[in-house]
Amino acid sequence: MRPYRVVQWATGALGRSAIRAVLERPDMELVGARVYDPAKVGADAAAIAGKPPIGVRATDDTAEILALDADCVLYAPEKRLFRGNLPYDLETVCALLASGKNVICLTGLVYPQAYGPDLVAELERACKAGGSSVHGSGVNPGFMADLMPMLLSGLSRQIAHVYARECSDFSAHPSWRMVHQQVGFGMTEEAYARSLKIARRVMRAGFTESLHMVSTALGVELDEVDCDVSYRLAPEDLEILAGRIPKGTVAATRWTFSGLVDGNPFVMAEAIYKADASRMGVWGDPGYAVRVQGKPSITLTTDEDWVSSGISAAAAHAVNAVPAVCEAEPGVRTYLDLPVITGRASTRHRRT
Repeated sequence: MRPYRVVQWATGALGRSAIRAVLERPDMELVGARVYDPAKVGADAAAIAGKPPIGVRATDDTAEILALDADCVLYAPEKRLFRGNLPYDLETVCALLASGKNVICLTGLVYPQAYGPDLVAELERACKAGGSSVHGSGVNPGFMADLMPMLLSGLSRQIAHVYARECSDFSAHPSWRMVHQQVGFGMTEEAYARSLKIARRVMRAGFTESLHMVSTALGVELDEVDCDVSYRLAPEDLEILAGRIPKGTVAATRWTFSGLVDGNPFVMAEAIYKADASRMGVWGDPGYAVRVQGKPSITLTTDEDWVSSGISAAAAHAVNAVPAVCEAEPGVRTYLDLPVITGRASTRHRRT
């Protein structure tokens, strides 16, 4: 069997990690890379990810990617709003699907049914035209706020409430663009309030999908999804890897998303981000927690190290999904449709 031919769309930290994961797999071949930085155009795709060159040149021309003979595109552009307040470019995703390429999206599409039948129908038409499938992946959303609660729910009955929590420490994150422009650290209260107009839509778009997928899996129809955000200011200047967070600017944020039934939360997701967790003790310690309240109730927690590996985990999750998505029947394929996504054993454990 020939290797799956994979294209990496966007080569930020997540995209570079995905490239490295693809290059490690004997059943996959990297055949293309879509970049946004002019300095990367023409560069070797593997070299962009710190690996030896393989002769595949990166391009900023979408038409070149559409013309490639490829099985799957790992779609991971920077999160921002596109048409319809979506965190991905629906037109581009549909063009990729119609060209015969399966798409694994790392910025949404975990459960596009949350946006209604019209969007799903548009995706399905593109999948039908290209004989392709589309799947949304990630860590949170994409695993902890949706797949993990669904798995844990199988150990319980009479489920009354589902809760997923992330608390991340950004003190070692290298990107000022991510830390400041996307998360909001270092902004004044006034600037952060202005940024929320867009940030609410971006964050709500992703977690709304997760909450609707969990509720659907558990046989519950949500009335609405409520979003609440709060923040805390730095008590002193904070020096983190990405730069300085001045005293009196935003240094911790908490997003809470509640899927309501008859006015009461049935499923909740909380995302807490801290510029430096060692000096911003509010809202608990870094880590993940998932709780299913039922008979019996179940709680799963992780330590801080797991959160710090979120980028590599998200990349691995998407790359490991390539075979299942490529072999699936054409159409929108969520975790409710695919087999369990597993990793591969290291080379030293496999027989040759």
